[in-house]
Amino acid sequence: MSHVVMKSGELARYTPNERVNHWITVILFVLLAASGLAFFHPAFWFLSALLGGGTWARILHPFLGVLMFVSFGAAALRYWGDNRIEAHDREWMKHVGDFINNRDTNLPEIGKYNAGQKYVFWTMVICLSLLILSGIVLWRPYFAGFFAIPAIRIAAVVHMLSAFFLIVAVVAHAYAAIWVKGSVRAMTRGTVSHGWAKHHHTLWYRKITGIAK
Repeated sequence: MSHVVMKSGELARYTPNERVNHWITVILFVLLAASGLAFFHPAFWFLSALLGGGTWARILHPFLGVLMFVSFGAAALRYWGDNRIEAHDREWMKHVGDFINNRDTNLPEIGKYNAGQKYVFWTMVICLSLLILSGIVLWRPYFAGFFAIPAIRIAAVVHMLSAFFLIVAVVAHAYAAIWVKGSVRAMTRGTVSHGWAKHHHTLWYRKITGIAK
């Protein structure tokens, strides 16, 4: 099990496999976002250099998209149950202003993830699903030939909007991870302190430690 008390006195939050999966997804996202922006507007064309220039970027972009969909899909299946929206999440959202202003004492107790993290998760699930579907319609020379021009144009708009919302969600996720001290360590070292877990994710803390309220 990944959620155990370590000899160091810290709590295990993510296994090595989970962390590797996470960082592979991050790297793929950066490459895809950069190449996608390069295709979107000439001002971002310099970003195509990350994949070896325009020609290679156009070739690799869809293949990397498939890899990211598979990588994130594996994580999504693992975290699906932990991201169900529950009553305490809806209550947490009513106090999101307190979270932003560091008034944590007014927040309800939550599980492994807060409501903000859960909404980011579901945004990513929806956006990546739309990106892979629309990307197949746009993918030349393999699949685009099977679709009519109107369908390709619609797919292009869907692809663009989905990418925009995905980028916003990922930026918000990264900002929150940096904002909440101790969160980044969970994805670099795999552990968190008892104090961090009890303060930010009280219900999860009680569940994995067996400590009653």
